[in-house]
Amino acid sequence: MKRPSLDAVRGFDRAVYVVALGQLINVFGSGLVYPFATVHFHLEVGIALSVVGFGLGAKSVATAVGTGVGGFLADGVGRKPVMVASMALTAVALASFAFVPTVAAAVPPSVAALTGVSRIGVGFVVVCVVAGLVVGLYTPAASAMTADLTTDADRDRGYALLKFTNNLGFGAGLAVGGVLYSVASVAVFLLDGATSAVVAVVLFLFVPRVHGAGGGSDPNGDAGAGSAVGSAGDTADGPVHESGRGSALSRWWAAATRSRVLVLAAINVAFAAMYAQMQTTVPVVAKEGLGLTSAQLGTLFVLNPLTIALLQIPLVDAVSGWRRTRGLAVSAGLWGLSMLFAWGADAGLAPVAVGVALVGGHLVVRTLGEILHSPLASSLMSSLGTADERGTQLSVLEIAKRVGMGLGAFLGGVFFDYGHSGLWWGILVVVCLLVVVALLGLERSVSAAENGADVDATVAD
Repeated sequence: MKRPSLDAVRGFDRAVYVVALGQLINVFGSGLVYPFATVHFHLEVGIALSVVGFGLGAKSVATAVGTGVGGFLADGVGRKPVMVASMALTAVALASFAFVPTVAAAVPPSVAALTGVSRIGVGFVVVCVVAGLVVGLYTPAASAMTADLTTDADRDRGYALLKFTNNLGFGAGLAVGGVLYSVASVAVFLLDGATSAVVAVVLFLFVPRVHGAGGGSDPNGDAGAGSAVGSAGDTADGPVHESGRGSALSRWWAAATRSRVLVLAAINVAFAAMYAQMQTTVPVVAKEGLGLTSAQLGTLFVLNPLTIALLQIPLVDAVSGWRRTRGLAVSAGLWGLSMLFAWGADAGLAPVAVGVALVGGHLVVRTLGEILHSPLASSLMSSLGTADERGTQLSVLEIAKRVGMGLGAFLGGVFFDYGHSGLWWGILVVVCLLVVVALLGLERSVSAAENGADVDATVAD
């Protein structure tokens, strides 16, 4: 393991820093409403937790669909246009959460009767779906642009920088959101939309147009920084396509369905189910089970972004040279331990102070797993194909994340609604163990170079 150093944030292309700044602003808005969306619509508006979970799950599925489209467009049209359009549309969609009662008034009573869900519940799900579709366009384009502008040796650090700024903004949003929500609850949704509008302007003004290897280029000559990366192709799955041959859809399909890409995506579904608990079930444990106020809940959840702010860049830099699959296996182990902490807090057998400490322990340990997971998974996926397939393959990873978050949110809500929360935590622990096994199996089909392993360390193995 290398000695951690904050010098790891230096040396990137200017556009990488602009994208990171945009992430900070946008995720500040997300922090304003997370985890207060579940608290607001379940405990204040009165929508059943299973319906809230279904709505959040539907949002994740819709995001997955939008992500597939975003990856296709990022490789075909370019990274920048997709990013700007996504943020502009997202600004309107996210602000619409403040007007769910108005949307519900337009829902025909027959629809509510047919679904067995209240009109306001249906309205909530509709807004979730629309928001998910437009939000999904952004991530594959932003991830592909970051990969385009970094070399393979620097890519883990590049993604770690994005994760760092994400959570710096997220933490600030949580702190502000806890106070703002207690004063004017719907204001957090309006401000969330406004941050996306600001990001759209920043990207439009300051980010160059980057297409990747098969398309256009950065007018400043930066787009080719990572174009040679991944040129080894996907030899374990067959030859990669030749640019320009076949229809755009056939090339997209070939890139999206390579066996190693699908295996890594399936693993990411399981990781994402863990992520979903922080928004869906853990807030309910803390607020209903432990009696925390909204402000206290927001303050406690700051442990997540605070841990990332302190450790994201140094820790990822320290494990550079590891095989990425092994770093991800360590991440899965940490996630499993965090679920045990949440299980203990939810059991309600200890004093409230101990329960709060267990939730805090859950947040810190799952964050350590998150620190390793996000950049290593993105870097590994970006190395499994050529640069002009990158947007598509990263979109598959993001689709898997959204599907997993949807399943995790919905199933968590169902288990909690029917009084089987303890069983749910146990299932999640077992899933983490299965992920470790799957990662060690995937490692056999990935070369040391694709896996990010230091050459000397590989020889030593």
